[in-house]
Amino acid sequence: MTTPILVASRPAWLAAALFASSLGLASCNTSNTNEQSGATAAATDSVAVDSAATAGPRPVKPAGPSPAWAPNIGPEMQTVIEKLAALQGPTPPETLTPAEVRKAPSATDATMAVMQDFGIPTPPSPLDTMSKEVAPGVKARIYIPKGATGPLPVVVYYHGGGWVIANLDTYHPSVRALAEKTNAVFVSVAYRQAPENKFPTAHNDSFAAYQWVLKNAAAIKGDPKRVAVAGESAGGNLAAAVCMMARDKGIMQPKHQLLVYPIADYSMNTPSYQKNAQAKPLSKPFMGWFFKHYLRTPADGNSPLISLVKAPNVKGLAPATVITAGIDPLMSEGKAYADKLQAAGIPVKYQNYDNVTHEFFGMGAVVPQAKEAQDLAAGELKNALK
Repeated sequence: MTTPILVASRPAWLAAALFASSLGLASCNTSNTNEQSGATAAATDSVAVDSAATAGPRPVKPAGPSPAWAPNIGPEMQTVIEKLAALQGPTPPETLTPAEVRKAPSATDATMAVMQDFGIPTPPSPLDTMSKEVAPGVKARIYIPKGATGPLPVVVYYHGGGWVIANLDTYHPSVRALAEKTNAVFVSVAYRQAPENKFPTAHNDSFAAYQWVLKNAAAIKGDPKRVAVAGESAGGNLAAAVCMMARDKGIMQPKHQLLVYPIADYSMNTPSYQKNAQAKPLSKPFMGWFFKHYLRTPADGNSPLISLVKAPNVKGLAPATVITAGIDPLMSEGKAYADKLQAAGIPVKYQNYDNVTHEFFGMGAVVPQAKEAQDLAAGELKNALK
């Protein structure tokens, strides 16, 4: 069974962008992932610029009423969700194979389409990018501010997608926004994914990438003494796990950990799971699908690298910024992990954004709460990396 896609109604620019994105998604475990991804990211930026050249931006408004599962959803967020539903079709993603879901349009594709619909431009990027192999089979896209002489602070970033789907292109908008706002070097890691590579592969790849940065920061105009980690969803889980692994292995602790709606609890029975079980784009059934494909057995779910909230010891970990979304099954566990860190004496900045869903963070061009969250995150990173 494949996802129904509304090809006939898709604008030519989006069809091209989705095709390029699907190439990156389908090849995310191949050796040339990031070379392809870099071209797609550049095309994504230029598409948004071209689309707005003929008309000025207009207010973003949804087409229909608020969905039953999110009566308080913000209008801009709802517009993106409506567009995503139109692009993906009615088939629930948890009924598909990983290969099929990887080829389906993403929340980033929907955001691009909304930008096209409402004439919202994206300015040219002030960043240079290059690809590096940071561990066997693991590549990264490195973002460096144009004209930088260094040494600049470095942030190792881990993308979301439940350790199964998505790639560097899907989360390019988040990385670009943070890199521009912090004037830091960003190393966006293409860790190997499940089900081809089960737990703890993504975690080990993420830690290997962090170690590479500590050893090679100077070669990418970075300062090895000023390194932070960041991530969204599964990537937030990986960023937190890297802090634990660094502490336990006697490696330099990151200066900061930015955790955006991190996966932090395998139980899937928190208040936000109960409230937002049918939310989009992440539902309780879809989250179960991710666990099924990444974990070797249910026992892996109890590992502190997966269930961060069950870690027996979080002392000695980096100061944290934890951001959650109110219309998200993961909201409760993100807050619980922030509370756990704070109870251990670790400085924590926690902020929830009520009227948005999972994946909102990279939508700063469309969703006002996303821009607020990006500004908060960038400010906390800059303070930590002075």
